[in-house]
Amino acid sequence: MAVNKDMSILVVDDFNTMRRIVRSLLKQLGFNNVDEAVDGDDALSKISTKDYALVLSDWNMEPKSGIELLREVRQSDKYKSMPFILITAESKVENIVEAKKAGVNQYIVKPFNAKTLKEKLSTVIGDF
Repeated sequence: MAVNKDMSILVVDDFNTMRRIVRSLLKQLGFNNVDEAVDGDDALSKISTKDYALVLSDWNMEPKSGIELLREVRQSDKYKSMPFILITAESKVENIVEAKKAGVNQYIVKPFNAKTLKEKLSTVIGDF
């Protein structure tokens, strides 16, 4: 099945520059239907009003971190199977294990490029 490049994607990061970078990388890969959220609370609000096919979230945010957002999303029957990728500067094994236990689909360590993003996306939504 072909990947729908018009799918709704939510990018969550408390740094505007990082949101812009991820949006730009997604655009390079052909994805243009991208919304942004400034933290986990903002993301939950947006998720409750729109059906997203994918969430790309930073881990380290205040007041609600990406891992907290992931846990809340996974507790909801409606959103528990929504593809979720965590982005972080931390490559510690214990963080990866924690993310996997919380139900993350993929994990990206900063810095990354379009090739890395495409590889991670392909494992979550299929080859494109």
